Amino acid sequence: MPELPEVETTRRGIAPHLLGQRIQQLIVRQPKLRWPVSSEIHRLQGAVIEAVQRRGKYLLLETVQGTALLHLGMSGSLRICAADLVADKHDHFDLVLTNAKALRLRDPRRFGVVLWAGCGELHPLLANLGLEPLTDEFTAEYLLARAARRQVSIKEFIMNAHIVVGVGNIYANEALFMARINPRRAAGQLSLPELQRLVVAIKTVLERAIVQGGTTLRDFVREDGQTGYFQIELQVYGRTQQVCTACASLIQQIRQGQRSTWYCPYCQPVSV
Repeated sequence: MPELPEVETTRRGIAPHLLGQRIQQLIVRQPKLRWPVSSEIHRLQGAVIEAVQRRGKYLLLETVQGTALLHLGMSGSLRICAADLVADKHDHFDLVLTNAKALRLRDPRRFGVVLWAGCGELHPLLANLGLEPLTDEFTAEYLLARAARRQVSIKEFIMNAHIVVGVGNIYANEALFMARINPRRAAGQLSLPELQRLVVAIKTVLERAIVQGGTTLRDFVREDGQTGYFQIELQVYGRTQQVCTACASLIQQIRQGQRSTWYCPYCQPVSV
């Protein structure tokens, strides 16, 4: 599934082509995605796109009429193309602009979403999201307060979108390794200095991934048709029984919350 860096890479890629453009037409070829495409989305016709924002893994196309919420699901991608380009069978939604370009959603598995929020409304899917990890508000002190007395593992804690958005499995593994924190430790047992290291690691890993285009997943393609390149710098994710890049230990794989976790038993001891 595309994670925050992939979504932010997409946002940065499509924004220059959309800002200030008027929407001429909306084409819904497949209304049955993860949820039915909102019929109100057609209120965008004739509107001018004033902002292209991101909240967690949602892309927000803002106009004076309201906001379109787009989510890439597990296999979706957005790209700018010529409005008259023949659609593929997995191209489910086009937002056609008056400059003869179109924003096209391709989603083979149909887990993406196209939803609507009226002007001044906060969509329920956004109402209870946690902090954005790349903001100044996301601090060790914030995590310390939210983690107090929590026995959930620190990895599951930072992947909870009610705590912080967009720290998916790949980046949680990588950030915990960078911070030298064992993913099985209880969130409430971490000290402020440890959480300070973790906050720095989360921000660093995400920022590096954004700069390099996001992590290449099996189905993810950027808006320009190219894949991301952060995968070449992965230190633990997917490296079961490979030698740690920082020591001679072998990377271990376990299961946590129905997800695979990778860590180095030497660099990330379970007790400190």
